[in-house]
Amino acid sequence: MPKMKTHSSAKKRFKLTGSGKIKRNQAGKRHLLRKRSKKAKLNLTGTTLVSTADTKRILNLLCK
Repeated sequence: MPKMKTHSSAKKRFKLTGSGKIKRNQAGKRHLLRKRSKKAKLNLTGTTLVSTADTKRILNLLCK
C-alpha cells in the first residue's frame, strides 16, 4: 500500500505544538475591518488552538 499524502492546504494552515495540540490562525481579519473596533481587531491577532472536536479530523489530514 502506498504512503498517504499530506493534505496540501492543511499543512499550510496548521502547525503542531510540542505537546501534540494544533495551532491555527484566527479568521476574520482580511477585509471589512472598518466596522470592527480596534479592540476586536487586536483580539484576532496571533494564533489559537484548534478545538478538541476538530483535532482528530485535522490530524487525519496531516497524516499524523
